[in-house]
Amino acid sequence: MSDAPLPELLITSAKNPRAVLLLAHGAGAPMDSDFMNAMADAVAAQGISVARFEFPYMHRRRIEGRQFPPDRAPKLIEHFSRVVEQARSIELPVWIGGKSMGGRMASMLAADSTLQDSPVQGVVALGYPFHPPGKPEKVRTGHLGELTVPMLVCQGDRDPFGKVDEVSGYDLPPSIQVHWMESGDHDLRPLKRSGLSQSDLISKAASQIGIFVTS
Repeated sequence: MSDAPLPELLITSAKNPRAVLLLAHGAGAPMDSDFMNAMADAVAAQGISVARFEFPYMHRRRIEGRQFPPDRAPKLIEHFSRVVEQARSIELPVWIGGKSMGGRMASMLAADSTLQDSPVQGVVALGYPFHPPGKPEKVRTGHLGELTVPMLVCQGDRDPFGKVDEVSGYDLPPSIQVHWMESGDHDLRPLKRSGLSQSDLISKAASQIGIFVTS
């Protein structure tokens, strides 16, 4: 296990919080992207504090001002595990999740049978990358059957990483809820003709997270 110091958590506090959601970023944007800022605020409004963090490669991007690709999954998961341990000091029920790659890493961490005494109550994925765009045969669902906690996926119905007709054909366990966001893409941006905005879909996703965490 790495002994490198963990970067400080970016916490968006809820009033009288009922839980904390550890929210990981996606592959290409940092923890304080416009999407992540808006989602953290919307989830906090549901009474759930949000603690954001960056994976090592993204933190290095921030420090050095250069582009680096994501680390491989084992390193990302190990880092996420350390953040979970760090979050025990918050003294709230712990939920984990993330945007795209971050949500996938959260689910892989929750499915890790080697973890002992994990405080994780469940997983939230915002735009789960069920497969790479244009490559539906490369499905990333093999570990989901190993989950021992519930999982919520908020997925745009136009998401190229997994659309309705594709995901409906997967044999997902009943503990996984997929909530489809009308007209949304991978970043929950809807078509203009839908009459909806990205803020609308972020708010709807946050509302589903609030229901999921407290149900």
